[in-house]
Amino acid sequence: MAIEVFNRYESKYLLTDEQYAHFYNDLLKYMELDAYNKKHEYYSISNLYFDTPQDSLIRASLSKPKYKEKLRLRAYGVPEENAKVYLEIKKKVFGLVNKRRTALKLDEAYEFVRSGQAPELADYMNKQVVEEIKYFLRLYDLEPKVYLAYERKALFDKNSRDLRITFDTNIRSRRYDLKLEQGDYGEPLVKDGRWLMEVKAEKTVPLWLSQLLCEHGLYRTGFSKYGNEFRHLVRTTNLNYQSERILVPGTDFNPSIEQEQDKTIIERERVLYA
Repeated sequence: MAIEVFNRYESKYLLTDEQYAHFYNDLLKYMELDAYNKKHEYYSISNLYFDTPQDSLIRASLSKPKYKEKLRLRAYGVPEENAKVYLEIKKKVFGLVNKRRTALKLDEAYEFVRSGQAPELADYMNKQVVEEIKYFLRLYDLEPKVYLAYERKALFDKNSRDLRITFDTNIRSRRYDLKLEQGDYGEPLVKDGRWLMEVKAEKTVPLWLSQLLCEHGLYRTGFSKYGNEFRHLVRTTNLNYQSERILVPGTDFNPSIEQEQDKTIIERERVLYA
């Protein structure tokens, strides 16, 4: 069974083709490709992100609160009509990323989010995560908002599965045809020849990795796929939200719509478009 609960720290880096090639070759001294990438150069990941009609979750996330959360539906490749997919809650609390997911059939996942009613439990589902998602759906009125896909290469530390590094390329998105089975097409989110590297560690990163990052002149970035896609949407469309207030559970963050109109939420974080 695939791992369904993750707790780890994540750091992100934007690399050019040249930086990727040099850094990747040095990583192979300490890390090895995951099982799938040993047979295939990349594997495709497709995601469907859900948000409220007023984009409350992503707007709150971009304000950099101490606590933030999102819901997405993930498939590996383009799923068939009755394929198994993963419905995930991803939370970040004081820098620690917690991801909880359950396997569902594609139609079950769509209906779960649409109605808020959990599907009849089956042996491939995680009962606890299903209940958590059910609660999440009571908090927010969600709908499909954006499709994001990319090709990924993943490596694990040869001595510990606690450290994982992924490289994503050909990151693309769309806000139409919001079904995973529709295909993995979309508009590029970053320029060709750019890679998003993510370092995922349950504890601190090893000294050898810190030294490699320093030697290659690689520095952390706040790049978020969904966040940058939403920034682009804000800059290219005339969004007109109805008056509302956003409440993020567990925090005192509650910005008014006037803040959104002034773009103070969006501009607090450095824009990282390539």
